[in-house]
Amino acid sequence: MSAHFKMLWRSATQFALAAMILFFAGGATAQTTNVLSDAEIQGRQLARKLLDERPAENFTNTGVLQIRNAQGKRSEVPVKCEVITTLTNSNWESIYEAGATNQAFTLLVIHATDRSDQYFYHTNSAESVPILTDIPILGHLFRSHQLTGAELMFPFAGSDFWLADLGLEFLHWPGQKILRGDTARGRLCKVLESTNPNPSPNGYSRVLSWIDNETPGIVEAKAYDAQNKLLKEFYPKDIKKVNGQWQVGSMEIDNDQTRSRTWLEFNLKK
Repeated sequence: MSAHFKMLWRSATQFALAAMILFFAGGATAQTTNVLSDAEIQGRQLARKLLDERPAENFTNTGVLQIRNAQGKRSEVPVKCEVITTLTNSNWESIYEAGATNQAFTLLVIHATDRSDQYFYHTNSAESVPILTDIPILGHLFRSHQLTGAELMFPFAGSDFWLADLGLEFLHWPGQKILRGDTARGRLCKVLESTNPNPSPNGYSRVLSWIDNETPGIVEAKAYDAQNKLLKEFYPKDIKKVNGQWQVGSMEIDNDQTRSRTWLEFNLKK
């Protein structure tokens, strides 16, 4: 599979879920490997491998968020996902833009190999989110207040994708463990359990990810709330080859507690 396909699966969340795809508060240095079980050592190694999947080149995808809220009302929001790899040898960034001019949402995620991801979110809508003064960045975007921890458990553009999902924040949690081998959506997978040491009341306590043995990519994921009840399910769909490269055509994320659902449909180039 191509590096572009791996990145799309990872952007989920990043839209990349690719999310999902889905990314990244914490560190993984609290325990030394000599007190970890084999399952925990392998889990950390797999999470690190996923985090180290740097995209090979810049790319931009556009699409639409199709949202069905808890009351059954449907809406559509245009989206754009841009990946920029030319910052430094170790850093790259994902930019997610959604909405119209009068109600726009922008999430900037800065990825680095030597630290946790940094999240900056901006909106001109009336939604409640902690936003401070904008500061110029890179000459083409801006930073708002940097968000961390429970602040990342916030919907992006009113969808079921939270900011933490788009950065696959759960892969940065210190608790990572391989539970078993399994199959999901016709693929042989490893099941990775990511555990949040300090879950917020409205956040995730753990995430189960079915990681494809071949790619690796996230085939399916389930997130559980602070009471360990199933909260969300995520699925990448319509995986197709476009101009010789594998791409994710759509992603679905379901909130099992509110019964809301969001589909992300990409406009794949042919």
